[in-house]
Amino acid sequence: MRKTDTFQDNREIISELKQIDSHFANIFDEHAQLDQKINYLEKDRVKHTSREEEIEQMKRRKLHLKDEIYQAIDQKKRQSDV
Repeated sequence: MRKTDTFQDNREIISELKQIDSHFANIFDEHAQLDQKINYLEKDRVKHTSREEEIEQMKRRKLHLKDEIYQAIDQKKRQSDV
């Protein structure tokens, strides 16, 4: 997979994986929820300041999920090439 690939570039594979793989669907949904929560907290300066460590933990979890998502996408692409 190219480093510049995005979720949008892989939307067909993501849609398929979400339908056939419940673990993938769960991690994809968790990633989206974390993204929304992080964005909300970062926009609220008062909450952001008081919850910096929690936000950093969420960012690390989100990054881990993103890596797992891209691994699943890459594996599906390799299976399709065979």
